[in-house]
Amino acid sequence: MPERAELGVMNAIIFSALIGVVMMLGGIVIKSNAGIKLLAIILLFILLGSHLAEYYDLFNIHIQTHGMLAKSRFGMFFNTIIISLTLLYVLLSGDEIVKVGTYGAEYFALIFFSLCGATILSSYNNLLMLFLGVEIMTIPLFVLTSSEKKNLKSNEAGLKYFLMGSFSTGILLMGIALYYGGTGLFAIEASKAANEAQQAFRILLPLGLLFIFISLSFKVSAAPFHFWTPDVYDGAPSVFTSFMATIVKTAGFIAFIKLFELRSVDMGYSWKILLPLIIILTLLAGNITAVFQQSVKRMLAYSSIAHAGFMLFALYNPNDFGKQGIMLYTVAYSLATIGTFAVLTKMKDYTYEGYNGLAKTKPVLAATNTIFILSLAGIPLTAGFFAKYYMLASALKESTSNLWLVIVAVLFAAVSVYYYFRVIQAMYFKDGNAETTEIKPFFKTLLIIIAALIIVIGLMPSLLLDLFYA
Repeated sequence: MPERAELGVMNAIIFSALIGVVMMLGGIVIKSNAGIKLLAIILLFILLGSHLAEYYDLFNIHIQTHGMLAKSRFGMFFNTIIISLTLLYVLLSGDEIVKVGTYGAEYFALIFFSLCGATILSSYNNLLMLFLGVEIMTIPLFVLTSSEKKNLKSNEAGLKYFLMGSFSTGILLMGIALYYGGTGLFAIEASKAANEAQQAFRILLPLGLLFIFISLSFKVSAAPFHFWTPDVYDGAPSVFTSFMATIVKTAGFIAFIKLFELRSVDMGYSWKILLPLIIILTLLAGNITAVFQQSVKRMLAYSSIAHAGFMLFALYNPNDFGKQGIMLYTVAYSLATIGTFAVLTKMKDYTYEGYNGLAKTKPVLAATNTIFILSLAGIPLTAGFFAKYYMLASALKESTSNLWLVIVAVLFAAVSVYYYFRVIQAMYFKDGNAETTEIKPFFKTLLIIIAALIIVIGLMPSLLLDLFYA
């Protein structure tokens, strides 16, 4: 597959948008929750099939984008991953989605629209498309976050997310304007004209990139721009928090990589100061604060900030090695997080005490949740171990002078073991009678499949990474 192509808006962009409309209209006809969930699953299979048809050059929708979108192996593979993960997410948690309120079909439609934005972020070649991708991906989340109308925490979370999202969008637009002032172009690739403009307005380009970096840091909840994340993740319905913390967050990092693999050099020496500073602050804020949480859901919110710190390591070496690492991290982190939140949605009590004795009452839930937790902690023989290894190795591959930062990250990873293992301790070593909602056999089967995938990828990560070059 060519790395760049002028033609070829990916099928995923068009089909995800159209399917979102179909899902919305389907809700008018289909009234049962089971029927709405089934329609969403069928449409997701259609979306995945249409994308794979383009991936293997079987069916392509060609639209002249004048270089604003570019088709690449990296973007196509990422789209395959996030669509597959979304399908798995809906299969596992679809029942919980339709239970949130009376607008089940609309919730699925918003998820499809958000996916449309994520696929744009994997293929943008112009800052205007970056802006559109970010907004299309995040605006549906404002609605999903506040979808529990009778829950004040959900309403507060939706308002806070809207205000913070709007603020970060303003910063993004300011960065794009400064970037244009410094280069005379919206394209992210350098050109002769851009270099000439840069000589005349030297300060505007790095300043614009700094504003864009800050805005994207808001979107992926990197410190010190993370303060909205715990309240939004905690207040939103748990089933939507799972989607926000996985597919949406990783799409933000893909946007990061696509821009700064080409433009980080324009920030000069400040890039070598800014990036490690943000990584350390993110690891510190996420891990240390998670230690003091009494709610498992809120702990997972803070731990997602810590994982953002690890994913930022991909910016150190955004070549094939770094790209492989972020793909592996996307799969490992998303599988474990989707599984953990799926178990969480079945719990009646979200505190650590609510998990006491779960191994006795629901051994399958406890066993699979243990594997998810171990993967999030980065324990060997799980996918999370190699995911973190690739992130840290990408920094060392760029320069051995980054060894100190890798050591700091490993120490913070050790801290994360404490708050993750508190969940395992509650499930297996504390007395109690953990209460859950109804657990269907199909739900247990999917949890076992996800846990098995985590183990298989942890033992043989090459099975996934080799697909990147297939």
